[in-house]
Amino acid sequence: MTSWVDRLKASLGKTRDVLTARLEDAFGLSSDPEFYNALEEALLGGDVGVPTAERIVTMMRRRPSRDAQSRRRVFREIVGEVLAPPAPLVLDPPPAAVLILGVNGSGKTTTIGKLAHRLRADGRSVLLAAADTFRAAAIDQLQIWGRRTGCEVVTHAPGADPAAVVFDAIAATKARGIDVLIADTAGRLHTKVNLLEELKKINRVIGREMAGAPIERLLVLDASTGQNAIAQAKIFHDAVDLTGIVLAKLDGSARGGAVLAIATELQIPVKLVGTGEGLDDLQPFDPQAFADALLTVK
Repeated sequence: MTSWVDRLKASLGKTRDVLTARLEDAFGLSSDPEFYNALEEALLGGDVGVPTAERIVTMMRRRPSRDAQSRRRVFREIVGEVLAPPAPLVLDPPPAAVLILGVNGSGKTTTIGKLAHRLRADGRSVLLAAADTFRAAAIDQLQIWGRRTGCEVVTHAPGADPAAVVFDAIAATKARGIDVLIADTAGRLHTKVNLLEELKKINRVIGREMAGAPIERLLVLDASTGQNAIAQAKIFHDAVDLTGIVLAKLDGSARGGAVLAIATELQIPVKLVGTGEGLDDLQPFDPQAFADALLTVK
């Protein structure tokens, strides 16, 4: 069976093609000025972003190293520091709620299915709430995932009030002694004002009806969007005060370096990462494993 670390390394293959080769070239330069310039260019080329690239270069300057091996070691340490300690999901004591947010196409529904599968494998009972009532297809997709993972799904008719769906799902969670409620939400940013008001209302309902319970507000970001993910995250964070990021579709992206920008510029922990399309391809994010996998040379 392929280990999580091996899957992470495989999923970062495209990112390594873009970023790691350039980093290795930079590490081998004899001149410090050339090294720092090349390092910054490599980071920018890997979609790390200007603020984060500058921060990493500054941190490297403060820990001078002369050869490729020591530079690689210091860089790995710094990446781990930039990404901060692991931030596990907070789901105890039950019942807990997980509000899943993200733009359409980011991988929200698939992430919900994978998370439900993971929690069920851990022995937790899970209820799903189809609160993306704007799209009938979203309700259908969630019901498919419910059948696939053995979870009941609370639904209303398409076009219904999403907050009412969540309200009913919370009532069912309490009545049935469910451990974790996972709620899907809409992601139509082209009607941003309406969407944000809708999300705020859902958030208020969860906060009121599950006062004192663990509540995760997770934003699913498509890794392939790179720096654009930061702009998306700021919109959602302003609306509901996110507790974490789920980085989806890492296996199909050459922009995995954006993880560093997300962690630095948003100050929101990456909690989960998706590395494939299988049910088991959603795992807790391990910053040091990411740094090691990023610097693994083929």
